[in-house]
Amino acid sequence: MFDYKIHLSKIPHKPGIYQYYNDEGEIIYIGKAKDLKNRVSSYFIKDNYKINAKTKVLINKIRDIKFTIVDSEVDAWLLENSLIKKHKPRYNVLLKDDKTYPWIVIKNEKFPRIQWTRRIIKDGSKYLGPYPSVAMMHSILDLIKESYQLRTCNLALTPPNIAAGKFRACLEYQIGNCKAPCEGLQTEEDYKASIDEIKDILNGKTSQVIKRLKEKINEAAGSLNFELAHQLQKKYELLEKYQSKSTIVNSSITEVDVFSIASEEKVAFVNYLKVMHGTIIQTQTIEIKKCLDETDEELLALAISEFRNRYKSQSREIIVPFEIDIEDEKIKFTVPKAGEKKNLLDLSLKNVLFFKKEKIEQYEKLNPEVKVERLLTKMQKDLRLTELPQHIECFDNSNFQGKYPVSSIVVFKDAKPSKKDYRHFNVKTVEGPNDFATMEEAVYRRYKRILEENQALPQLIVIDGGKGQLSSAVKSLKKLGIYDKLAVIGIAKRLEELYYPGDQYPLHLDKKSETLKVIQHLRDEAHRFGITFHRKKRDQGTLKTELELIEGIGKTSAEKLLKHFKSVKKVKEATEEQLLTIVNKKQAKTILEFFNTKN
Repeated sequence: MFDYKIHLSKIPHKPGIYQYYNDEGEIIYIGKAKDLKNRVSSYFIKDNYKINAKTKVLINKIRDIKFTIVDSEVDAWLLENSLIKKHKPRYNVLLKDDKTYPWIVIKNEKFPRIQWTRRIIKDGSKYLGPYPSVAMMHSILDLIKESYQLRTCNLALTPPNIAAGKFRACLEYQIGNCKAPCEGLQTEEDYKASIDEIKDILNGKTSQVIKRLKEKINEAAGSLNFELAHQLQKKYELLEKYQSKSTIVNSSITEVDVFSIASEEKVAFVNYLKVMHGTIIQTQTIEIKKCLDETDEELLALAISEFRNRYKSQSREIIVPFEIDIEDEKIKFTVPKAGEKKNLLDLSLKNVLFFKKEKIEQYEKLNPEVKVERLLTKMQKDLRLTELPQHIECFDNSNFQGKYPVSSIVVFKDAKPSKKDYRHFNVKTVEGPNDFATMEEAVYRRYKRILEENQALPQLIVIDGGKGQLSSAVKSLKKLGIYDKLAVIGIAKRLEELYYPGDQYPLHLDKKSETLKVIQHLRDEAHRFGITFHRKKRDQGTLKTELELIEGIGKTSAEKLLKHFKSVKKVKEATEEQLLTIVNKKQAKTILEFFNTKN
């Protein structure tokens, strides 16, 4: 039996990380804390309603607790990330993006080459990146190749080798892609100036490079060196074009990291933008699989640590969508409300929402049942239901100036129409245009029959109408004794407001909400189905009345004629011989005389 009290007595009120072990000695969870004792104690508080089912499973498997004290909360934050990546504990969130991204490397050598690689070697070379988009990386390398004449060979260009004349210029020199430092035709100082400019571009300082180029163009033109001016002008135009695609904020924002998060029930998505001198130089979005119902704050803190470590970021300012509970004198967390920084946050959020949408759509195409479960779970949450709304029924009434009143019911199962379960009701007990009484009758008759036939009740009833129609439906449900066995809401057409029985104020869902779209689909389908039946009944009533005006033609004969000829117009056009197939000779002559006289 695990006695947590013994372990808690040894844990201090200090910042650090804690590790939970199972009975096989494996690390199953790693966490960080400002105060280790308080944080670890919180897992073992009895009757803690905040602890979810997954966390309870974790707690039941803990057989040992170890901890490491650090100097600050930030140190705990970084150490936690490092240990999670190393041990991959079962109950920690999984960062689902462990593939090796490419880097641009400036080699540590005389006349450095610039290449790309997926492996970082500690050889003194300068690595810039990583680049989550290979296409982005190659576009930058193409820009460098077009703008700067750098060597691509792997010759050992040491001063003694060059002085000894060991090398000869290759085709790259002949076509103007290299200045042949191998033959001493380019000085190391001149080559280094190009490398310094490239470093500035890769670090987002493109505007500074452009400014210096403009000065050099003016100098060259002033000294009548038009060939050099032309070469510099081409480089200037390339860099300006590149900058126009990259710069999205004021260049006064020198160096910031931007993070946003979009969360679902089981996963979350975090976007990262790195901004240098008004230019986004790196961007990436990752997916995080939840393990213990972690909060967005916890997930974002973990992702920030991962991204800053991955990109070797030293930014002093981090822009986030909400307050992060991390205190560090070296880092400033900003939650912008307006201005350029808010625009950056909005851009990051737009990226993460797009990534989330694509990932979910891709996954749901392969697993349709997952989409249904997610949608129903969202509806349950949005509509404050106690059960998943797998079976929903929606009622609508139709009448024409108080005549031909009908009610319709449509059924959705797993958020999709189940047309075989649609039903119509001819109103029996209501006289005149009384929408409330019509709704009361329809709801009563529907669920009285369901109870009599021992069928399953829906989890949700939607009433097309406002408070009045909803109250009428509730009245019938109470009469039948099933009001507390299901949920019922009303939807008002004008503002798409959702009403709950007994609530004074309506619920307003986001206009783009999937939940609202399903409710609207229900309402529109009920209206379409009801109107179709109502028109048919109204048309039949009007046409039958016209035929019944003919002496000797009663209701039964009129129905037979309409059933056979499909319309009054075709009855009018029928010959005596055709009419005799339905009615007797006397009735046929009467019909012909009636329509001939009318014409």
